[in-house]
Amino acid sequence: MPIRNRLAEMQPEIAEWRRDLHRHPELLFDTHRTSAFVAEKLRAFGCDEVVEGIGRTGVVGIVEGNGPGRTVGLRADMDALPIHEATGAEHASRTPGAMHACGHDGHTAMLLGAAKYLAETRNFAGRVAVIFQPAEEGGGGGDEMVRDGMMDRFDIDEVYGMHNWPGKPVGSFSIREGAFFAAADQFEIVVEGKGGHAAKPQEAVDTVVVSAHVITAMQTIASRNADPTKQVVVSITGIQTPTMPHNVIPQTLRMVGTVRTLDPDVRDMAERRLSEIAQGIAAGFGAMATVHYERGYPVMVNHETETEHMREAARAVSGGCEDAPLVMGGEDFAYMLEARPGAYILVGNGDTAPVHHPEYDFDDEAIPAGASLWVELAERRLAPS
Repeated sequence: MPIRNRLAEMQPEIAEWRRDLHRHPELLFDTHRTSAFVAEKLRAFGCDEVVEGIGRTGVVGIVEGNGPGRTVGLRADMDALPIHEATGAEHASRTPGAMHACGHDGHTAMLLGAAKYLAETRNFAGRVAVIFQPAEEGGGGGDEMVRDGMMDRFDIDEVYGMHNWPGKPVGSFSIREGAFFAAADQFEIVVEGKGGHAAKPQEAVDTVVVSAHVITAMQTIASRNADPTKQVVVSITGIQTPTMPHNVIPQTLRMVGTVRTLDPDVRDMAERRLSEIAQGIAAGFGAMATVHYERGYPVMVNHETETEHMREAARAVSGGCEDAPLVMGGEDFAYMLEARPGAYILVGNGDTAPVHHPEYDFDDEAIPAGASLWVELAERRLAPS
């Protein structure tokens, strides 16, 4: 069955929900307005149960089918990013320094549309749990909801997620089995040398020079330490000194960055080598490096059977479903996939700016396809026996 006619008819209404959410972005767990908006809609739709405060500010709605059966979870993320919007759109962010630059407003709106349809039709046996999660962008809201007992409390048997993807045709789908999104770790390195006058470098231990060597050598983690058939990314994303005068060699220098991997052994190796390289090079120059390494989201792994279920539903909606590439970005839906079998799929957002860009905007034309996929998947997985 292709895009549901009812959801195509609802597209303008769902798009207006999306644009309202876009005007009022909220960060991390501070999704109070968004969560209240979601809960109000779910109650208005006639959901049988609406629970707020799961994982701090998460919301779960339950739609009962026309008979007993299993429970399928469908998840959308709600939080925005700390970015100044530059779209110039009528529905642009009204909150300085925050915007929906990753399409979570679209994800939330599509799942709300699916929830309304499912509550109207109830053409399934069992239950659908619609999951609205805060703090995907670095806060680990997915982990918080799982640790808050969501899976057991609502008897969720399997769980599914979706993300829009700029550069793919609007409404098209792609998915892959197994490792999909990377583990996302972060680190901080503080190099301490001996400050001094920039005109007398021989009297100092130059932390800038030390750090330049460390940054260059870190790239050998990927090129000389990792198996060439396995992916690893090591990126320095910020460098900071206490002050920025032109004539001072700084006593200390701070670097921050991220490590992305898809294999547990490579993750262990990268963490170990990062410290060894930083500390060894610093010592060679007469400086000292202190390394703080923090593990973040785990690798997001799609389960085999559930990936095929989602692929079949996507084909039913759009006529096809491509194989998705590996993604070195992180995704905290990984925690839900560690707790229950499930899968994660990409839906095309068309020729837009990339996510996390100040000119990005979710394409409302993708709404009917995304919402139809949720309905198709739920009705297939909960078809009466």
